[in-house]
Amino acid sequence: MKETTNKKIYYIVAWIIIVIMLSGLFIDNPRLGEHGFVYVTHSIQVLILSVCLLLYPKNGTAFLRWTIMTVASVYFYTLFLFYPETSSTFVFLCFIPALAILYFDTMLFYFSLLLNFLSIVIIFAYILLIEGLQYPYVEEDLIGNFFNFIASQIIVYFIFYLTNGRMKKQQIYYEQIQHSERLKTTGQLAAAVAHEIRNPLTVVKGFLQFFEQDSAFSDERKGQITLMIDELDTAEEVISQFLTVAKPDRENVTEYVDVRAVLKSVTDLLHSYGLLHDNRIALEVTGDCTIAANNIELKQLLINLIKNAIEASNIGEQVLVTAGREQDFVVISVIDYGRGMTEAEVASLGTPFYSLKSKGTGLGMMICFNIVEKFKGTIDFQSSIGHGTTITIRFPAT
Repeated sequence: MKETTNKKIYYIVAWIIIVIMLSGLFIDNPRLGEHGFVYVTHSIQVLILSVCLLLYPKNGTAFLRWTIMTVASVYFYTLFLFYPETSSTFVFLCFIPALAILYFDTMLFYFSLLLNFLSIVIIFAYILLIEGLQYPYVEEDLIGNFFNFIASQIIVYFIFYLTNGRMKKQQIYYEQIQHSERLKTTGQLAAAVAHEIRNPLTVVKGFLQFFEQDSAFSDERKGQITLMIDELDTAEEVISQFLTVAKPDRENVTEYVDVRAVLKSVTDLLHSYGLLHDNRIALEVTGDCTIAANNIELKQLLINLIKNAIEASNIGEQVLVTAGREQDFVVISVIDYGRGMTEAEVASLGTPFYSLKSKGTGLGMMICFNIVEKFKGTIDFQSSIGHGTTITIRFPAT
């Protein structure tokens, strides 16, 4: 519903802009009756910019955003050059970068700001050296107009800075709310279901273990019973993950943890698991890496991440684990060169029941997010399809 409303608002604004451009083309235009190069070029640019504006909601790519800004810049500077008798066209030049604010694209804004500055320098040089007499309202106070232009760019920049900062804060707040809702929903579900499932599973597993030792069963039948017990162990592990998410942290027990020792312990533990996939774990730790955390939970975090990296890697590839101190933080990186993830997949990490594994529940990654947040850390994923994934964790150093 919200997306539909936003599109309607966008189309209303786009059509208002198009109507204004058409008004400038047909109403009181001194070139209207000439149908020469100036008027034809003006008409073509109105058509191109209108099409780009209307196509954007259907194909909102970065390329189209940059195209719109480039076409809009050319359009306004063309109006300034083609209609020297109209002083209002200079005002439009001052606020071209403001269009980029509407798309919330930082790189696009800085590009438009730089392009606008370079263009105005060229235009002023053109007026001063070649065609000064055609622009008397500019030439009369060339230096003053230039500084007015610079002042307008500074104003636009501050509008962008404040708007962008507020948008980022709102995005972080929205993500925190989503995360809290996910935790609440998963916790309620875990508390309601996990206990009721675990009791019958324990009974069934006990009988199967008894039957496994019974000599009356053949070796083939015992193998089937062993397989059933293994599957019950898997189910119990999933239930334990549910309970880990649901259990409230009454005490946040922290201690000074040597990250080097923890990583050595975890990589040694997962070494044989990596060999099953013909993957080698390389560990590189530099400097003093001590943080305030819980030793067991930190191990749980690193085991989950490194195990995921091994499973995401292709056969024979290396998983690189690094740690080092950067100013007041200890930075841990887990790097694999596997299939990688799309932006949408990265954004969904930590969501309950979302997993890229065929039998995954998504709870393991959710627990990782909780542990990192619990000890005032941050976790970042850099990934692209075919180029692997880099997970970077930052904890305050002690």
